[in-house]
Parts: sequence; structure tokens; C-alpha cells
Amino acid sequence: MEIKRYEGTGRMSRAVVYGDTIYLCGQTSAEQADMAGQTKAVLAKIEDLLGKYGSDKDHILSATIYVKDMALFNEMNGVWDAWVNDGCEPARCCVEARMASDAILVEISIVAAVK
Repeated sequence: MEIKRYEGTGRMSRAVVYGDTIYLCGQTSAEQADMAGQTKAVLAKIEDLLGKYGSDKDHILSATIYVKDMALFNEMNGVWDAWVNDGCEPARCCVEARMASDAILVEISIVAAVK
């Protein structure tokens, strides 16, 4: 089975498709916003990438969410809960992590099924 890699940077690909599965690299927001604003921006990027490579948010199998500070967990969850459609909740984990930049509050990595 062929592995298709998209939007490679020399270090990583933004998306990899193998069979009927799409893997997205961790998505962050370039916006200088609060947790809710950054989460909304990240989820919009995820929707765009999934649509570009043959899926959508209802086909997400799993999500790994990294937050800079667990004190911001509820703020992130408020945006996430409003975004995920009932009956399409993926398997998910959320951990606190040091980010690549002090401005980054959330990073989300996705595995999804192709539609």
C-alpha cells in the first residue's frame, strides 16, 4: 500500500495518508489569542486539512491534545465540545506539555478515516 505525504517541510509532513487513514501533524495557532481563540484557530486548520485530503471532523478517530497549562483545560474543552458533533466524538487524550514557543497554548494532532 502506498504512503502519500503532503506539504512536507524537510522535517515533517502536514498530512500523511496511508490506506484509508489520514494522520495530521500537530496543529498550532499563529494567533496571539487566549486559549479559546487559539483552540478555534487550530480546529479550523484541522477542518481545512481534513477536507483537503479526503475527510472531515466527523471521521476523526483520535485526537491528542497538548495544553500549555492544565488551568486552561476547561477553556479549551468549551471550544472542543461545541465543535465536535454528537455521536462523532473521537478517542482523545489531553496532556500538559511545554510548547515550542511561549505564545502557543494548545497543539492538536489528529488521526482520521478517509470518507
